[in-house]
Amino acid sequence: MKVDVLLGLQWGDEGKGKVVDVLTPGYDVIARFQGGPNAGHTLEFEGQKYVLRSIPSGIFQGDKLNIIGNGVVLDPALFKAEAEALEASGHSLKERLHISKKAHLILPTHRLLDAAYEAAKGDAKVGTTGKGIGPTYTDKVSRNGIRVGDILHGFERKYAVAKARHEQILKSLNYEYDLTEQEKAWMEGVEYLKQFSLVDSEHEINNFLREEKSVLCEGAQGTMLDIDFGSYPFVTSSNTVCAGACTGLGVAPNRIGEVYGIFKAYCTRVGAGPFPTELFDETGDKMCTLGHEFGSVTGRKRRCGWIDLVALKYSVMVNGVTKLIMMKSDVLDTFQTIKACVAYRLNGEEIDYFPYDIEENLEPVYAELPGWMTDMTKMKSEDEFPEEFNAYLTFLEEQLGVEIKIVSVGPDREQTIERYTE
Repeated sequence: MKVDVLLGLQWGDEGKGKVVDVLTPGYDVIARFQGGPNAGHTLEFEGQKYVLRSIPSGIFQGDKLNIIGNGVVLDPALFKAEAEALEASGHSLKERLHISKKAHLILPTHRLLDAAYEAAKGDAKVGTTGKGIGPTYTDKVSRNGIRVGDILHGFERKYAVAKARHEQILKSLNYEYDLTEQEKAWMEGVEYLKQFSLVDSEHEINNFLREEKSVLCEGAQGTMLDIDFGSYPFVTSSNTVCAGACTGLGVAPNRIGEVYGIFKAYCTRVGAGPFPTELFDETGDKMCTLGHEFGSVTGRKRRCGWIDLVALKYSVMVNGVTKLIMMKSDVLDTFQTIKACVAYRLNGEEIDYFPYDIEENLEPVYAELPGWMTDMTKMKSEDEFPEEFNAYLTFLEEQLGVEIKIVSVGPDREQTIERYTE
């Protein structure tokens, strides 16, 4: 048995939560492999809207096991708030959610360090969400981190050492703070964590595979925010690409099956960093308004622009994408002309590959296609797609070399159309 991987191909916010929820009925286990509570996966069904930050999106399917893998960083206080809110809405968790002992903990002082480092950068800010993600991954790779399993083994001593070390750094940065309330909530979160099954998830997942159980690996953020392959330094602190599922769950590369790549019919980005196809005009504002482009966790307005096929081809390549899923098609329903970036113009030369640095003087080269000017939100099958929309899909498939298997025409679970079903 192999694991399938589902991940974002752009700068995050592609709609991964909804797709995981739609695909979940076909799997026994859903496992989150990287990222932290800076990433929010939004799901809408039965008239309710849910935002998941750390808990896998398969939690709404009652008979599925969900796993938070070792590649994730977890804030006990935020996790407790998220889990209790879900349980209050009628979704029981404790028997269906397992947490890797090797996942690293976000400490209260990590959040303070995040804010202090960002403040010290002045105009060079990278647009962190302030959730402590970067400092936690920094401690992980410098071998100073605290893991979930540590709450069962000499925790008080380990926490005291880490806290003292962080406070020394904060002092050197002249950063003033009061930790009292944060630390109280965090410690309550630690006690809450102990009520869950804390597991060696790499053994658990590989045992499931031996038992012929199907596993879907869920990524957070997007490929263009990957620490190695994204628009560095305006990236997240983990590997968001398919390879991250191997290191974030303990799955061997030869156990990877289908790789589902999710993208929007246009592009968005939150925070600072280069964005070649960004629009600063009424068209960009229209995309933002129609797409409700505000961060599900941060509330920050997303920058909007036309789809970037140069970056998308790069994402397809580094992830080994086997099936594409296009989200928010309906947002473009009222645009007379649809543009797609097919190349970049850099220093007078046209290139069709993603370069080392997306410089400010890089210009997108666009192809133009007629819009479909049709409300697609009520459509139930691909037979109803307008001719112009089918032409757009065909154009994208020819450019990217991969089939678009699923098309989303609205935020609800039901507004999802599968293609190539025969």
